[in-house]
Amino acid sequence: MKQYISLFFMFFLFFSSNKINSQDFTNLKVSPSGEIKCATVENELLLNAADASHATVQEFENWILAKISENKNDPAQRNVSEIITIPVVVHILSNGDLIGVNENLANVRVFSQIQVLNEDFRKILGTPGFNDSEVGADTEIEFCLAQRKPDGTASNGIDRITVSQGSFNSRTDIETMKATTQWDPLRYFNIWVVNVGGSVNNLLGYAQFPSASGLPGINFNGGAANTDGIVVSYTSFGSQAIANVGVYTAINNRGRTATHEMGHALGLRHIWGDGNGNFQTGVTDCSATDYCADTPTAGYLHYGCETDSDTCFDDFPDMVENYMDYSEDTCMNIFTNDQKTRMMAVMNNSIRRKELKTSNACSAPLGINDMDNNKAIKIYPNPTSTFLNYVITNDAEVSSIYINDIAGKEIFRNDNAASPTPINVSGLSAGVYFITFKSDKNSTTKKFIKE
Repeated sequence: MKQYISLFFMFFLFFSSNKINSQDFTNLKVSPSGEIKCATVENELLLNAADASHATVQEFENWILAKISENKNDPAQRNVSEIITIPVVVHILSNGDLIGVNENLANVRVFSQIQVLNEDFRKILGTPGFNDSEVGADTEIEFCLAQRKPDGTASNGIDRITVSQGSFNSRTDIETMKATTQWDPLRYFNIWVVNVGGSVNNLLGYAQFPSASGLPGINFNGGAANTDGIVVSYTSFGSQAIANVGVYTAINNRGRTATHEMGHALGLRHIWGDGNGNFQTGVTDCSATDYCADTPTAGYLHYGCETDSDTCFDDFPDMVENYMDYSEDTCMNIFTNDQKTRMMAVMNNSIRRKELKTSNACSAPLGINDMDNNKAIKIYPNPTSTFLNYVITNDAEVSSIYINDIAGKEIFRNDNAASPTPINVSGLSAGVYFITFKSDKNSTTKKFIKE
């Protein structure tokens, strides 16, 4: 169901609550092609200016470095391997266009973006997200589109919202909209897909950094719970290589804007450390750091794909392939082990990140009959690498079985499933999947992991 939110109503909430910072972005870096890749650093500075309880960058670094050290010295945390699944809701803001027209993106664009996130964060073999670097990491973080709304009813993870304006023309516009449309950030990771204009014209995206949970002097909500999530321009959302429908930017059209901003939301810095280097003049700043030892020091950001660049002349080429640089989408293909360590520290300790690990938003809602059927159907082994078996008890009825990947796409179906038959899943890529058992009266969905 579409929601309709008037700009007047959003600004009424804004002025009455006085919780949204009205400052706008300034001095954003513009690429040679005229695009503004990311405004996360600028967003954090504005959050700090608006709320004294919001952790500064250095306070956050002090906190996360302590958490990383604790994890390394904790025997219970060492050698722990756990695939974390983050439930995502994608809010698509449009001014009434038909689905698939302009900023009201087709579902397939959303599915393609979730696919790219999983390819990139899991370093999946045979995809653009794979690399053979000795420091390249499978972050063991996956993403799924939410299967239930906050009220418990069914969802496909796409929240279409009709607004009165044709575009969002400032950070204030965007932040106000976020606060009035957000789903519970303790259960969902929120992504807003918008048409940008005005002072933020050509901005591709920005994120809100995670909160330093438990840091002395920082309140529980981190100062900005109601705007937590990432924003992506509709022209750089999804992958043209997977879903060639609608309008894309000329260069950043492979879904890596969302990968980059998700990296920020999980605690990653730009690889050049946001120093004072200037790619236009060639002036470098090799003193800045991203706090990851396995990303070579870079003197400034990169556009294009300058794989032979060594801005700090230390015999280690700048890692322009890293998702946290400004390189073009087709160049990016790596998160490192140290970056993974930072993300895991955030997922295990940061408020509104650690809660996502136990959210049930990726599971379809169950009715009374569904709950009865859920107990009557068992799957094993789970995880599995070859065959997935299922047992039907208590006279439960099953007429069809289908499997969906984490992006929601159906990849297996059997409409003659009365007799339990092992399902060969050996050809599936490693990751999280959902198997649904359906009859004329009810259905049951279970999650399984393909190793």
